[in-house]
Order: sequence, then C-alpha cells, then structure tokens
Amino acid sequence: MATPVPKGGKYRGACCHPICQMKKYSLLIVCTDNLCRSPTAEEVIRQNAIQQGLADQVQVSSAATHDLNVGESVDIRAQKHAMRRDYDLSKYRARLVEADDFERFDLILAMDESNLLTLRMRCPQKYQGKLHYLTDYCSDQRDQAVPDPFYGKSDDFETVLDRVEDASEGLLRYVRTQIS
Repeated sequence: MATPVPKGGKYRGACCHPICQMKKYSLLIVCTDNLCRSPTAEEVIRQNAIQQGLADQVQVSSAATHDLNVGESVDIRAQKHAMRRDYDLSKYRARLVEADDFERFDLILAMDESNLLTLRMRCPQKYQGKLHYLTDYCSDQRDQAVPDPFYGKSDDFETVLDRVEDASEGLLRYVRTQIS
C-alpha cells in the first residue's frame, strides 16, 4: 500500500526501496471549468509519465479557476476526441482550485492568460513562483494559450490534444531534472 502524499507534495515512502524514497513531483493543471483542457492535460501527462517510467514519481491533478461545474463529468466532446488517442477521461470530475493547492503542488500550470491571472490573484506571494503556463513546456511556443474548445468546433478539441501532448514531453523532461 502506498504512503499518502503529505501536504507540500513531497513523497517519502515508509519502504526502504530506492524508488520509494524518491521525491514525488506534483503538478496541478488549471483551466476555467475543469471540463475540457485541464482534465485532458492531466490524463495525457499521467499516461506519458507511465510510458516514461515516471508514474511512481509524478503526481498529476487538475482543477478549475471558476466554480461553475464542480462535480460534473468532463465534456463529452473532449472525452470522444481523447478516446480516439487512447486517453480515457471518463473518471474525471470537475473540482475548484483550493487554497492549500498553492502549497501542496510543486508546479501549477495555467491554460491561458485569464487562468494565470486568476491564479496569481489567489496565490500567496511565497508560492507565486510555482505559477506558469502549460505551454511554457511546448516545443512550439507561438502561443501562450491552450485555446478553450468549449464553444468552438470539433477541430478545437484536436488542437487542445496536440498542444497538451507537445507540452507534456517538455514538462516531463523538466520534471526529470527536478526529481533526480
């Protein structure tokens, strides 16, 4: 049975095995409603971490800046597009960013400028350095935003997946440097 991650996101297992003694790096991905972009990013990053052998070292979660849909399932269109790429979003439920998230997570990644500004307003000064755009980790940094597909077209969900997959690669490279 795994030891729970204590406040602050640092993992120290009770086991003496070296993998259990490694730091668990915690990531929080944030968008407006936690219905499309951030749960998509959470699952993509989680799956990439598994594929890269980092599952025991990386914790990923997602949340919303606005309390509009807490407890609701991920948008069905986002689920459909994600499933085409073998990402299952059916288990995710929208949740709101909580005050202790700023302390608990090592890195808090916003999907767009509005999300980042909202996080900056809520975040205590001592944790401001944890706040960044997810796209800071993209190989193509033309745009800081992962566009919100909610009111868009079907192709917009594919754009989200493309941007998130790109960011995930760079993000996990960065995380490796933090946990080694």
